[in-house]
Amino acid sequence: MKELEAAIEAILFTMGKSVELSKIAVAIEQDEQTTKQLIHKLMKSYEKDVRGIQIIELEDKYQLCTKAKYYEHLIRIASQPKKHILTDTLLETLSIIAYKQPITKIEIDQIRGVKSDHAVNKLIEYELVEEVGRKETIGRPILFATTEQFLRSFGVSSLAELPTLKPEQVAKMKEEAEEEVQVTV
Repeated sequence: MKELEAAIEAILFTMGKSVELSKIAVAIEQDEQTTKQLIHKLMKSYEKDVRGIQIIELEDKYQLCTKAKYYEHLIRIASQPKKHILTDTLLETLSIIAYKQPITKIEIDQIRGVKSDHAVNKLIEYELVEEVGRKETIGRPILFATTEQFLRSFGVSSLAELPTLKPEQVAKMKEEAEEEVQVTV
């Protein structure tokens, strides 16, 4: 029975929304009456213990959710931005940093052909890029590199896993960039 309860818990947690009793019963290969008894046993267990979650019944559906008394704790997290949207400009800047790191803003600007202050600042805000030191040259400009969050976000364990471009891809990109520059002039 504990295995079936664990399966119900996993289903409700993973689905994140209400799930019909009949679907849960099919998933755990039990009849609806047995499934309902198991769910209600879990519900009582959550009520009895000091837990942050509960199972609620919505007509003939069940949902795993947070207990109302813990909402104030969630607000502190939920009010923070959840996902950052990477625009083409941010992706372009991030790519340059990832492949050329450590790199200065001036070097990024030279590659992009435009100022990159805003993009670099956004990437720092998103914790994808960080300052890693200063370049030993006149003015000692700040060097930027990617972070562990960058690796997590892009599903790689090291920079060595980043895709490499074939020489013909690089040539095509240079050609497109040169055409773009001629069009804007």
